[in-house]
Amino acid sequence: MQFNNFSSQTEEHSERNAQGMTVVLFGATGDLAKRKLFPALYNLYVENKMPKAFSVIGLGRTPYTDDVFQTKVEQSLRTYSRGNVEDEGLQPFLNSFRYCTFDATEITSYKKLNELIGQRERELAIPENRLFYLSVAPSLIDVITSNLNTSGIIQTSGWKRLIVEKPFGSDLASARDLNEKLRTAFHEDEIYRIDHYLGKPMVQNLETLILVNPVLDSLFNHKLIANVQITASETVGVETRAPYYDKAGAIRDMVQNHMLQLVMMTALHLPKKAQPEEIRTKKVEIMEALRPIHEENLQTDLIRAQYDKGEIFGIDVPAYREEPGVPNSSMNDTYIAARLFIDNEFWKGIPFYIRTGKRLDKKSTRIVFEFKERPTLMEDYHPEGLAPNLLILEISPNESISLQVNMKDPSTNRFQPSTITFTTNSSNQPEAYELLLHDAMLGNATFFANWKEVELSWQWIQPLLEAFEENRLPLVSYAAGSTGPKEAKQLLAKDHVNWW
Repeated sequence: MQFNNFSSQTEEHSERNAQGMTVVLFGATGDLAKRKLFPALYNLYVENKMPKAFSVIGLGRTPYTDDVFQTKVEQSLRTYSRGNVEDEGLQPFLNSFRYCTFDATEITSYKKLNELIGQRERELAIPENRLFYLSVAPSLIDVITSNLNTSGIIQTSGWKRLIVEKPFGSDLASARDLNEKLRTAFHEDEIYRIDHYLGKPMVQNLETLILVNPVLDSLFNHKLIANVQITASETVGVETRAPYYDKAGAIRDMVQNHMLQLVMMTALHLPKKAQPEEIRTKKVEIMEALRPIHEENLQTDLIRAQYDKGEIFGIDVPAYREEPGVPNSSMNDTYIAARLFIDNEFWKGIPFYIRTGKRLDKKSTRIVFEFKERPTLMEDYHPEGLAPNLLILEISPNESISLQVNMKDPSTNRFQPSTITFTTNSSNQPEAYELLLHDAMLGNATFFANWKEVELSWQWIQPLLEAFEENRLPLVSYAAGSTGPKEAKQLLAKDHVNWW
């Protein structure tokens, strides 16, 4: 069964046209620009969500001419765009792109960039609205924002906005230091910290899913919910990211941002339509209520693991320590599972189980609500007990809502679990970066992480980082291609619960 996307803040804003602007892409020769950003801008363009006049300036160290850069943008679109790339109308889109050979550490590069931005604004008669997208190494963020400020590029008569890709710091101290430096050039309401999980349509639907569906609202009763499970599993390994990933691990790469953002979005309980600032305030309140994992609970509430060799889709794959660029003595985590509690009125006493890892058996991001059993006399029909009712929200790779209920099997007169699934028409769903880029153009920060969320997330994570560095929590292993370490199953078994 299919369902249409529910209304959200983003959909309301999509009816508005963004103002004329310049988009400056730092890292325009990188993989993210090629796979995500160029296709996102193109799909916004063909759907009439870009302003009538806009300029895109790509920056990179490799010397390209404008023609070569536009050719590379076209190749990106034809390879990665979710929709067909039509020849009609393509050239005007490509003509909006210019390239500037750029060294982020050289002030002369900023002077050249400033001249090019001004020239294009005059040619296209667009206001001095400037959106800066930083898809660069974390070490360059401070250098770039500082030079944007001193060079005068961000002293404009229009608005200025900065999109920053994760990682936002590597621990609490570095995150605070980076934020202080950003705030010397941009105000908090001008900084858009991007987490592409918040751009996924199903995640954005969480804001209004309960509000517009009374049948689901009736299920969201703290007396009925037994536990919540959030899974983000990947089949890929470290790939080419070893220099970054071996210092970050799953705890920084996934838990501090993606997983905690999913916890916040899942725990939102909005009885009425809320404004963007109310939603962000509610998320901060949830993080403030997230119970820390103290030293005495490390062994019982947290699992860290690293993948060993195994088999993925019938192909032998190496252990993490055998991957190119990974030290053979690495103690880095590629898998984290944890039991969390949110100590507020609605969620108090209801455990949240989260898990994320690489080289697992399937790629899937999902949220599962397990409901409590009702004391009945059903043992007469099913001596082993009834399967629990489940509400399953599949976020990726496909989007769906499933409800597991118990149905009697006439042949055995026993009850068996049966699942009803509602799926989206995902053949041409907008991708996360499209939704987030469009929101940033409109100045809608609902689905971007504000500083308070980021700081509270790092505060919660920091004691765990220190425990890992001091080896106060054992690093266990799991076979590539499995569902994870046996210890993760034991984490739930203590509560008489299974992973779904």
